[in-house]
Amino acid sequence: MARRGAKLKRGLPPGTLIYTGKKQVAEPNVTLVQYDHENIREKQSKDAIPDRAAGDLITWFDIRGLQNIHLIEQMGELYNIHPLVLEDIVDVFQRPKFEEYETGFFIVLQALRFDAEECRVITEQVSLYLGENLVLTFQEDEDDLFQSVRERLNAAKGRIRKRKSDYLVYALLDTVVDNYTVVLEQLENQMEEVENEILQKAHAASKERIHLMKLNVLKVRKAVAPLREAVNKIIQSDHRLIQSETLLFFRDLYDHIIQGVETADIYRDMLNGLYDLYQAEIGYKMNSIMQVLTIISTIFIPLSFLAAVYGMNFDHMPELHWKYAYLGLWALMLLTAAGLLYYFRQKKWL
Repeated sequence: MARRGAKLKRGLPPGTLIYTGKKQVAEPNVTLVQYDHENIREKQSKDAIPDRAAGDLITWFDIRGLQNIHLIEQMGELYNIHPLVLEDIVDVFQRPKFEEYETGFFIVLQALRFDAEECRVITEQVSLYLGENLVLTFQEDEDDLFQSVRERLNAAKGRIRKRKSDYLVYALLDTVVDNYTVVLEQLENQMEEVENEILQKAHAASKERIHLMKLNVLKVRKAVAPLREAVNKIIQSDHRLIQSETLLFFRDLYDHIIQGVETADIYRDMLNGLYDLYQAEIGYKMNSIMQVLTIISTIFIPLSFLAAVYGMNFDHMPELHWKYAYLGLWALMLLTAAGLLYYFRQKKWL
């Protein structure tokens, strides 16, 4: 996937805007929210930037859909955003990172969701830009990741309406990180299902599910681990737009990210253990089959010997002229088989 993005941008100067993703939104949705501790207003438009009200209100633009390059360029010109930031916004194969600029700072991260039907983790790049009383968010999909934050703003619950724009950035990041925990819990449920499946009856599909879950855990870790470094840079930053009272919340966010990375590492080890369990169950199953086949072969060895002896064409074999020779041979063979079965049971081989 990342190679596709590099191929599209090959030979172009830095700052060239090319959307490298495949997700197309029919009409990018732009939502404007402006608020302070007393008032809030919200406007939406399609493929256009809503007019913002004048004053000291905190302004939050949320853009869902990145294929409209002209719209992204307009937003950059309107708020003096560096061209390299705009380039990273539309290049959806960015590594999670934090970058400081004179007029603000920029964060890229990966949002995750779990598709239960296909049993795979789906990623979506999310970009955030913080300026003076300004927050810009760019989502790749039309589904709104930040609906819960918008509801908190409208309900005026908690401290979000009383804080500056840096706290809004924290709330948005916290929403994405909280969803990491949800995805990890869903993966844990899938792992438990596979474990029970293996213990009941291991088959080839179990191996495929383990491999798919390994890819999912790797995808989660690739999204979460670099974000740890990005949030740590925010904590260590002395940027004028980051309030000292907000740093405590970013530290708490950092702890959640650390927990996510550790959980992903634990799941990776657990999946290796699941694969070992699968191999052990397959080996046990094969040993059981070989044991049954060996016992059957062992039973038939003396029976084959008796059949071979009395199948020889010698003239002077007294038993052949006995009236009950045929029945006697059958009785001997059945007793031999029954005796061997009894012996195997006594030894607990059956």
